[in-house]
Amino acid sequence: MFKKSILIATVGLNFLSADGLDLLKSKCASCHMLEKPAPEIIPTLKAPAMEAVMYHIKLEISEKAKIKEFILDYVLNPDAKKSVCESNKVEQYGVMPSLKGSITTQEISQISEYLIEHYPSKLFVEMIHQIQHNDTLNALQNSPFLINKESLPHLTGLLIKNWDKKALGLSQTQKEKLLIIRKETINSIQQIKTKLETLEAEVIEALVDKEPTESVEKKIKEIAELKANATRSHIRCISKTLEVLNEEQLTYLLPFWGM
Repeated sequence: MFKKSILIATVGLNFLSADGLDLLKSKCASCHMLEKPAPEIIPTLKAPAMEAVMYHIKLEISEKAKIKEFILDYVLNPDAKKSVCESNKVEQYGVMPSLKGSITTQEISQISEYLIEHYPSKLFVEMIHQIQHNDTLNALQNSPFLINKESLPHLTGLLIKNWDKKALGLSQTQKEKLLIIRKETINSIQQIKTKLETLEAEVIEALVDKEPTESVEKKIKEIAELKANATRSHIRCISKTLEVLNEEQLTYLLPFWGM
């Protein structure tokens, strides 16, 4: 009798899983790609791949019941402020239309069960981590700063990615202040980077032409001073940004810092 009960329960779960997949295909696949997307096609998709959607949901929410609540609410009452995706992705794809009237709460529940169980795939998570790692390396290699650490982030850039997230909760006043800080910093760093590129190219050219190292000593000192000034601008930006944010917002951002 005990074995029979287990068999019935297992068969029931399998039917639920199959129903969830069928519903996922019929209700979601017209917009959301269900397979793991190759990195090069991600910008061409008309909506985030389902792998990406669930990756971001699980970053924000850990409890299964709360994930199901979130999906139910978002599918029926979508809003940019509720989104768990990065703000630039919301801007790129827009907010999904409400499926109210074309899907039942039971169907959403079954889809959610399937998504929680199967998404995101291990391969997709590994791909995202590799992309993030490569982006970080490129940023550090091309950085004009003396201090190149993930834990000393481009903080306003990180905020832009989370700009409209309800969980971050930036007020309009905060946004206005942060945009001023970001603009001032970007202008300052860009001017420095332009000068750096010229000086570094001149030093490399001198080395290729086998000029004595003494001939580039002045340029090396100029490069060092420019990088020091860029670092000062970077640190000022972080300091000013931290003054704008409250403790709850800082707590929310800390996991993204690489600290």
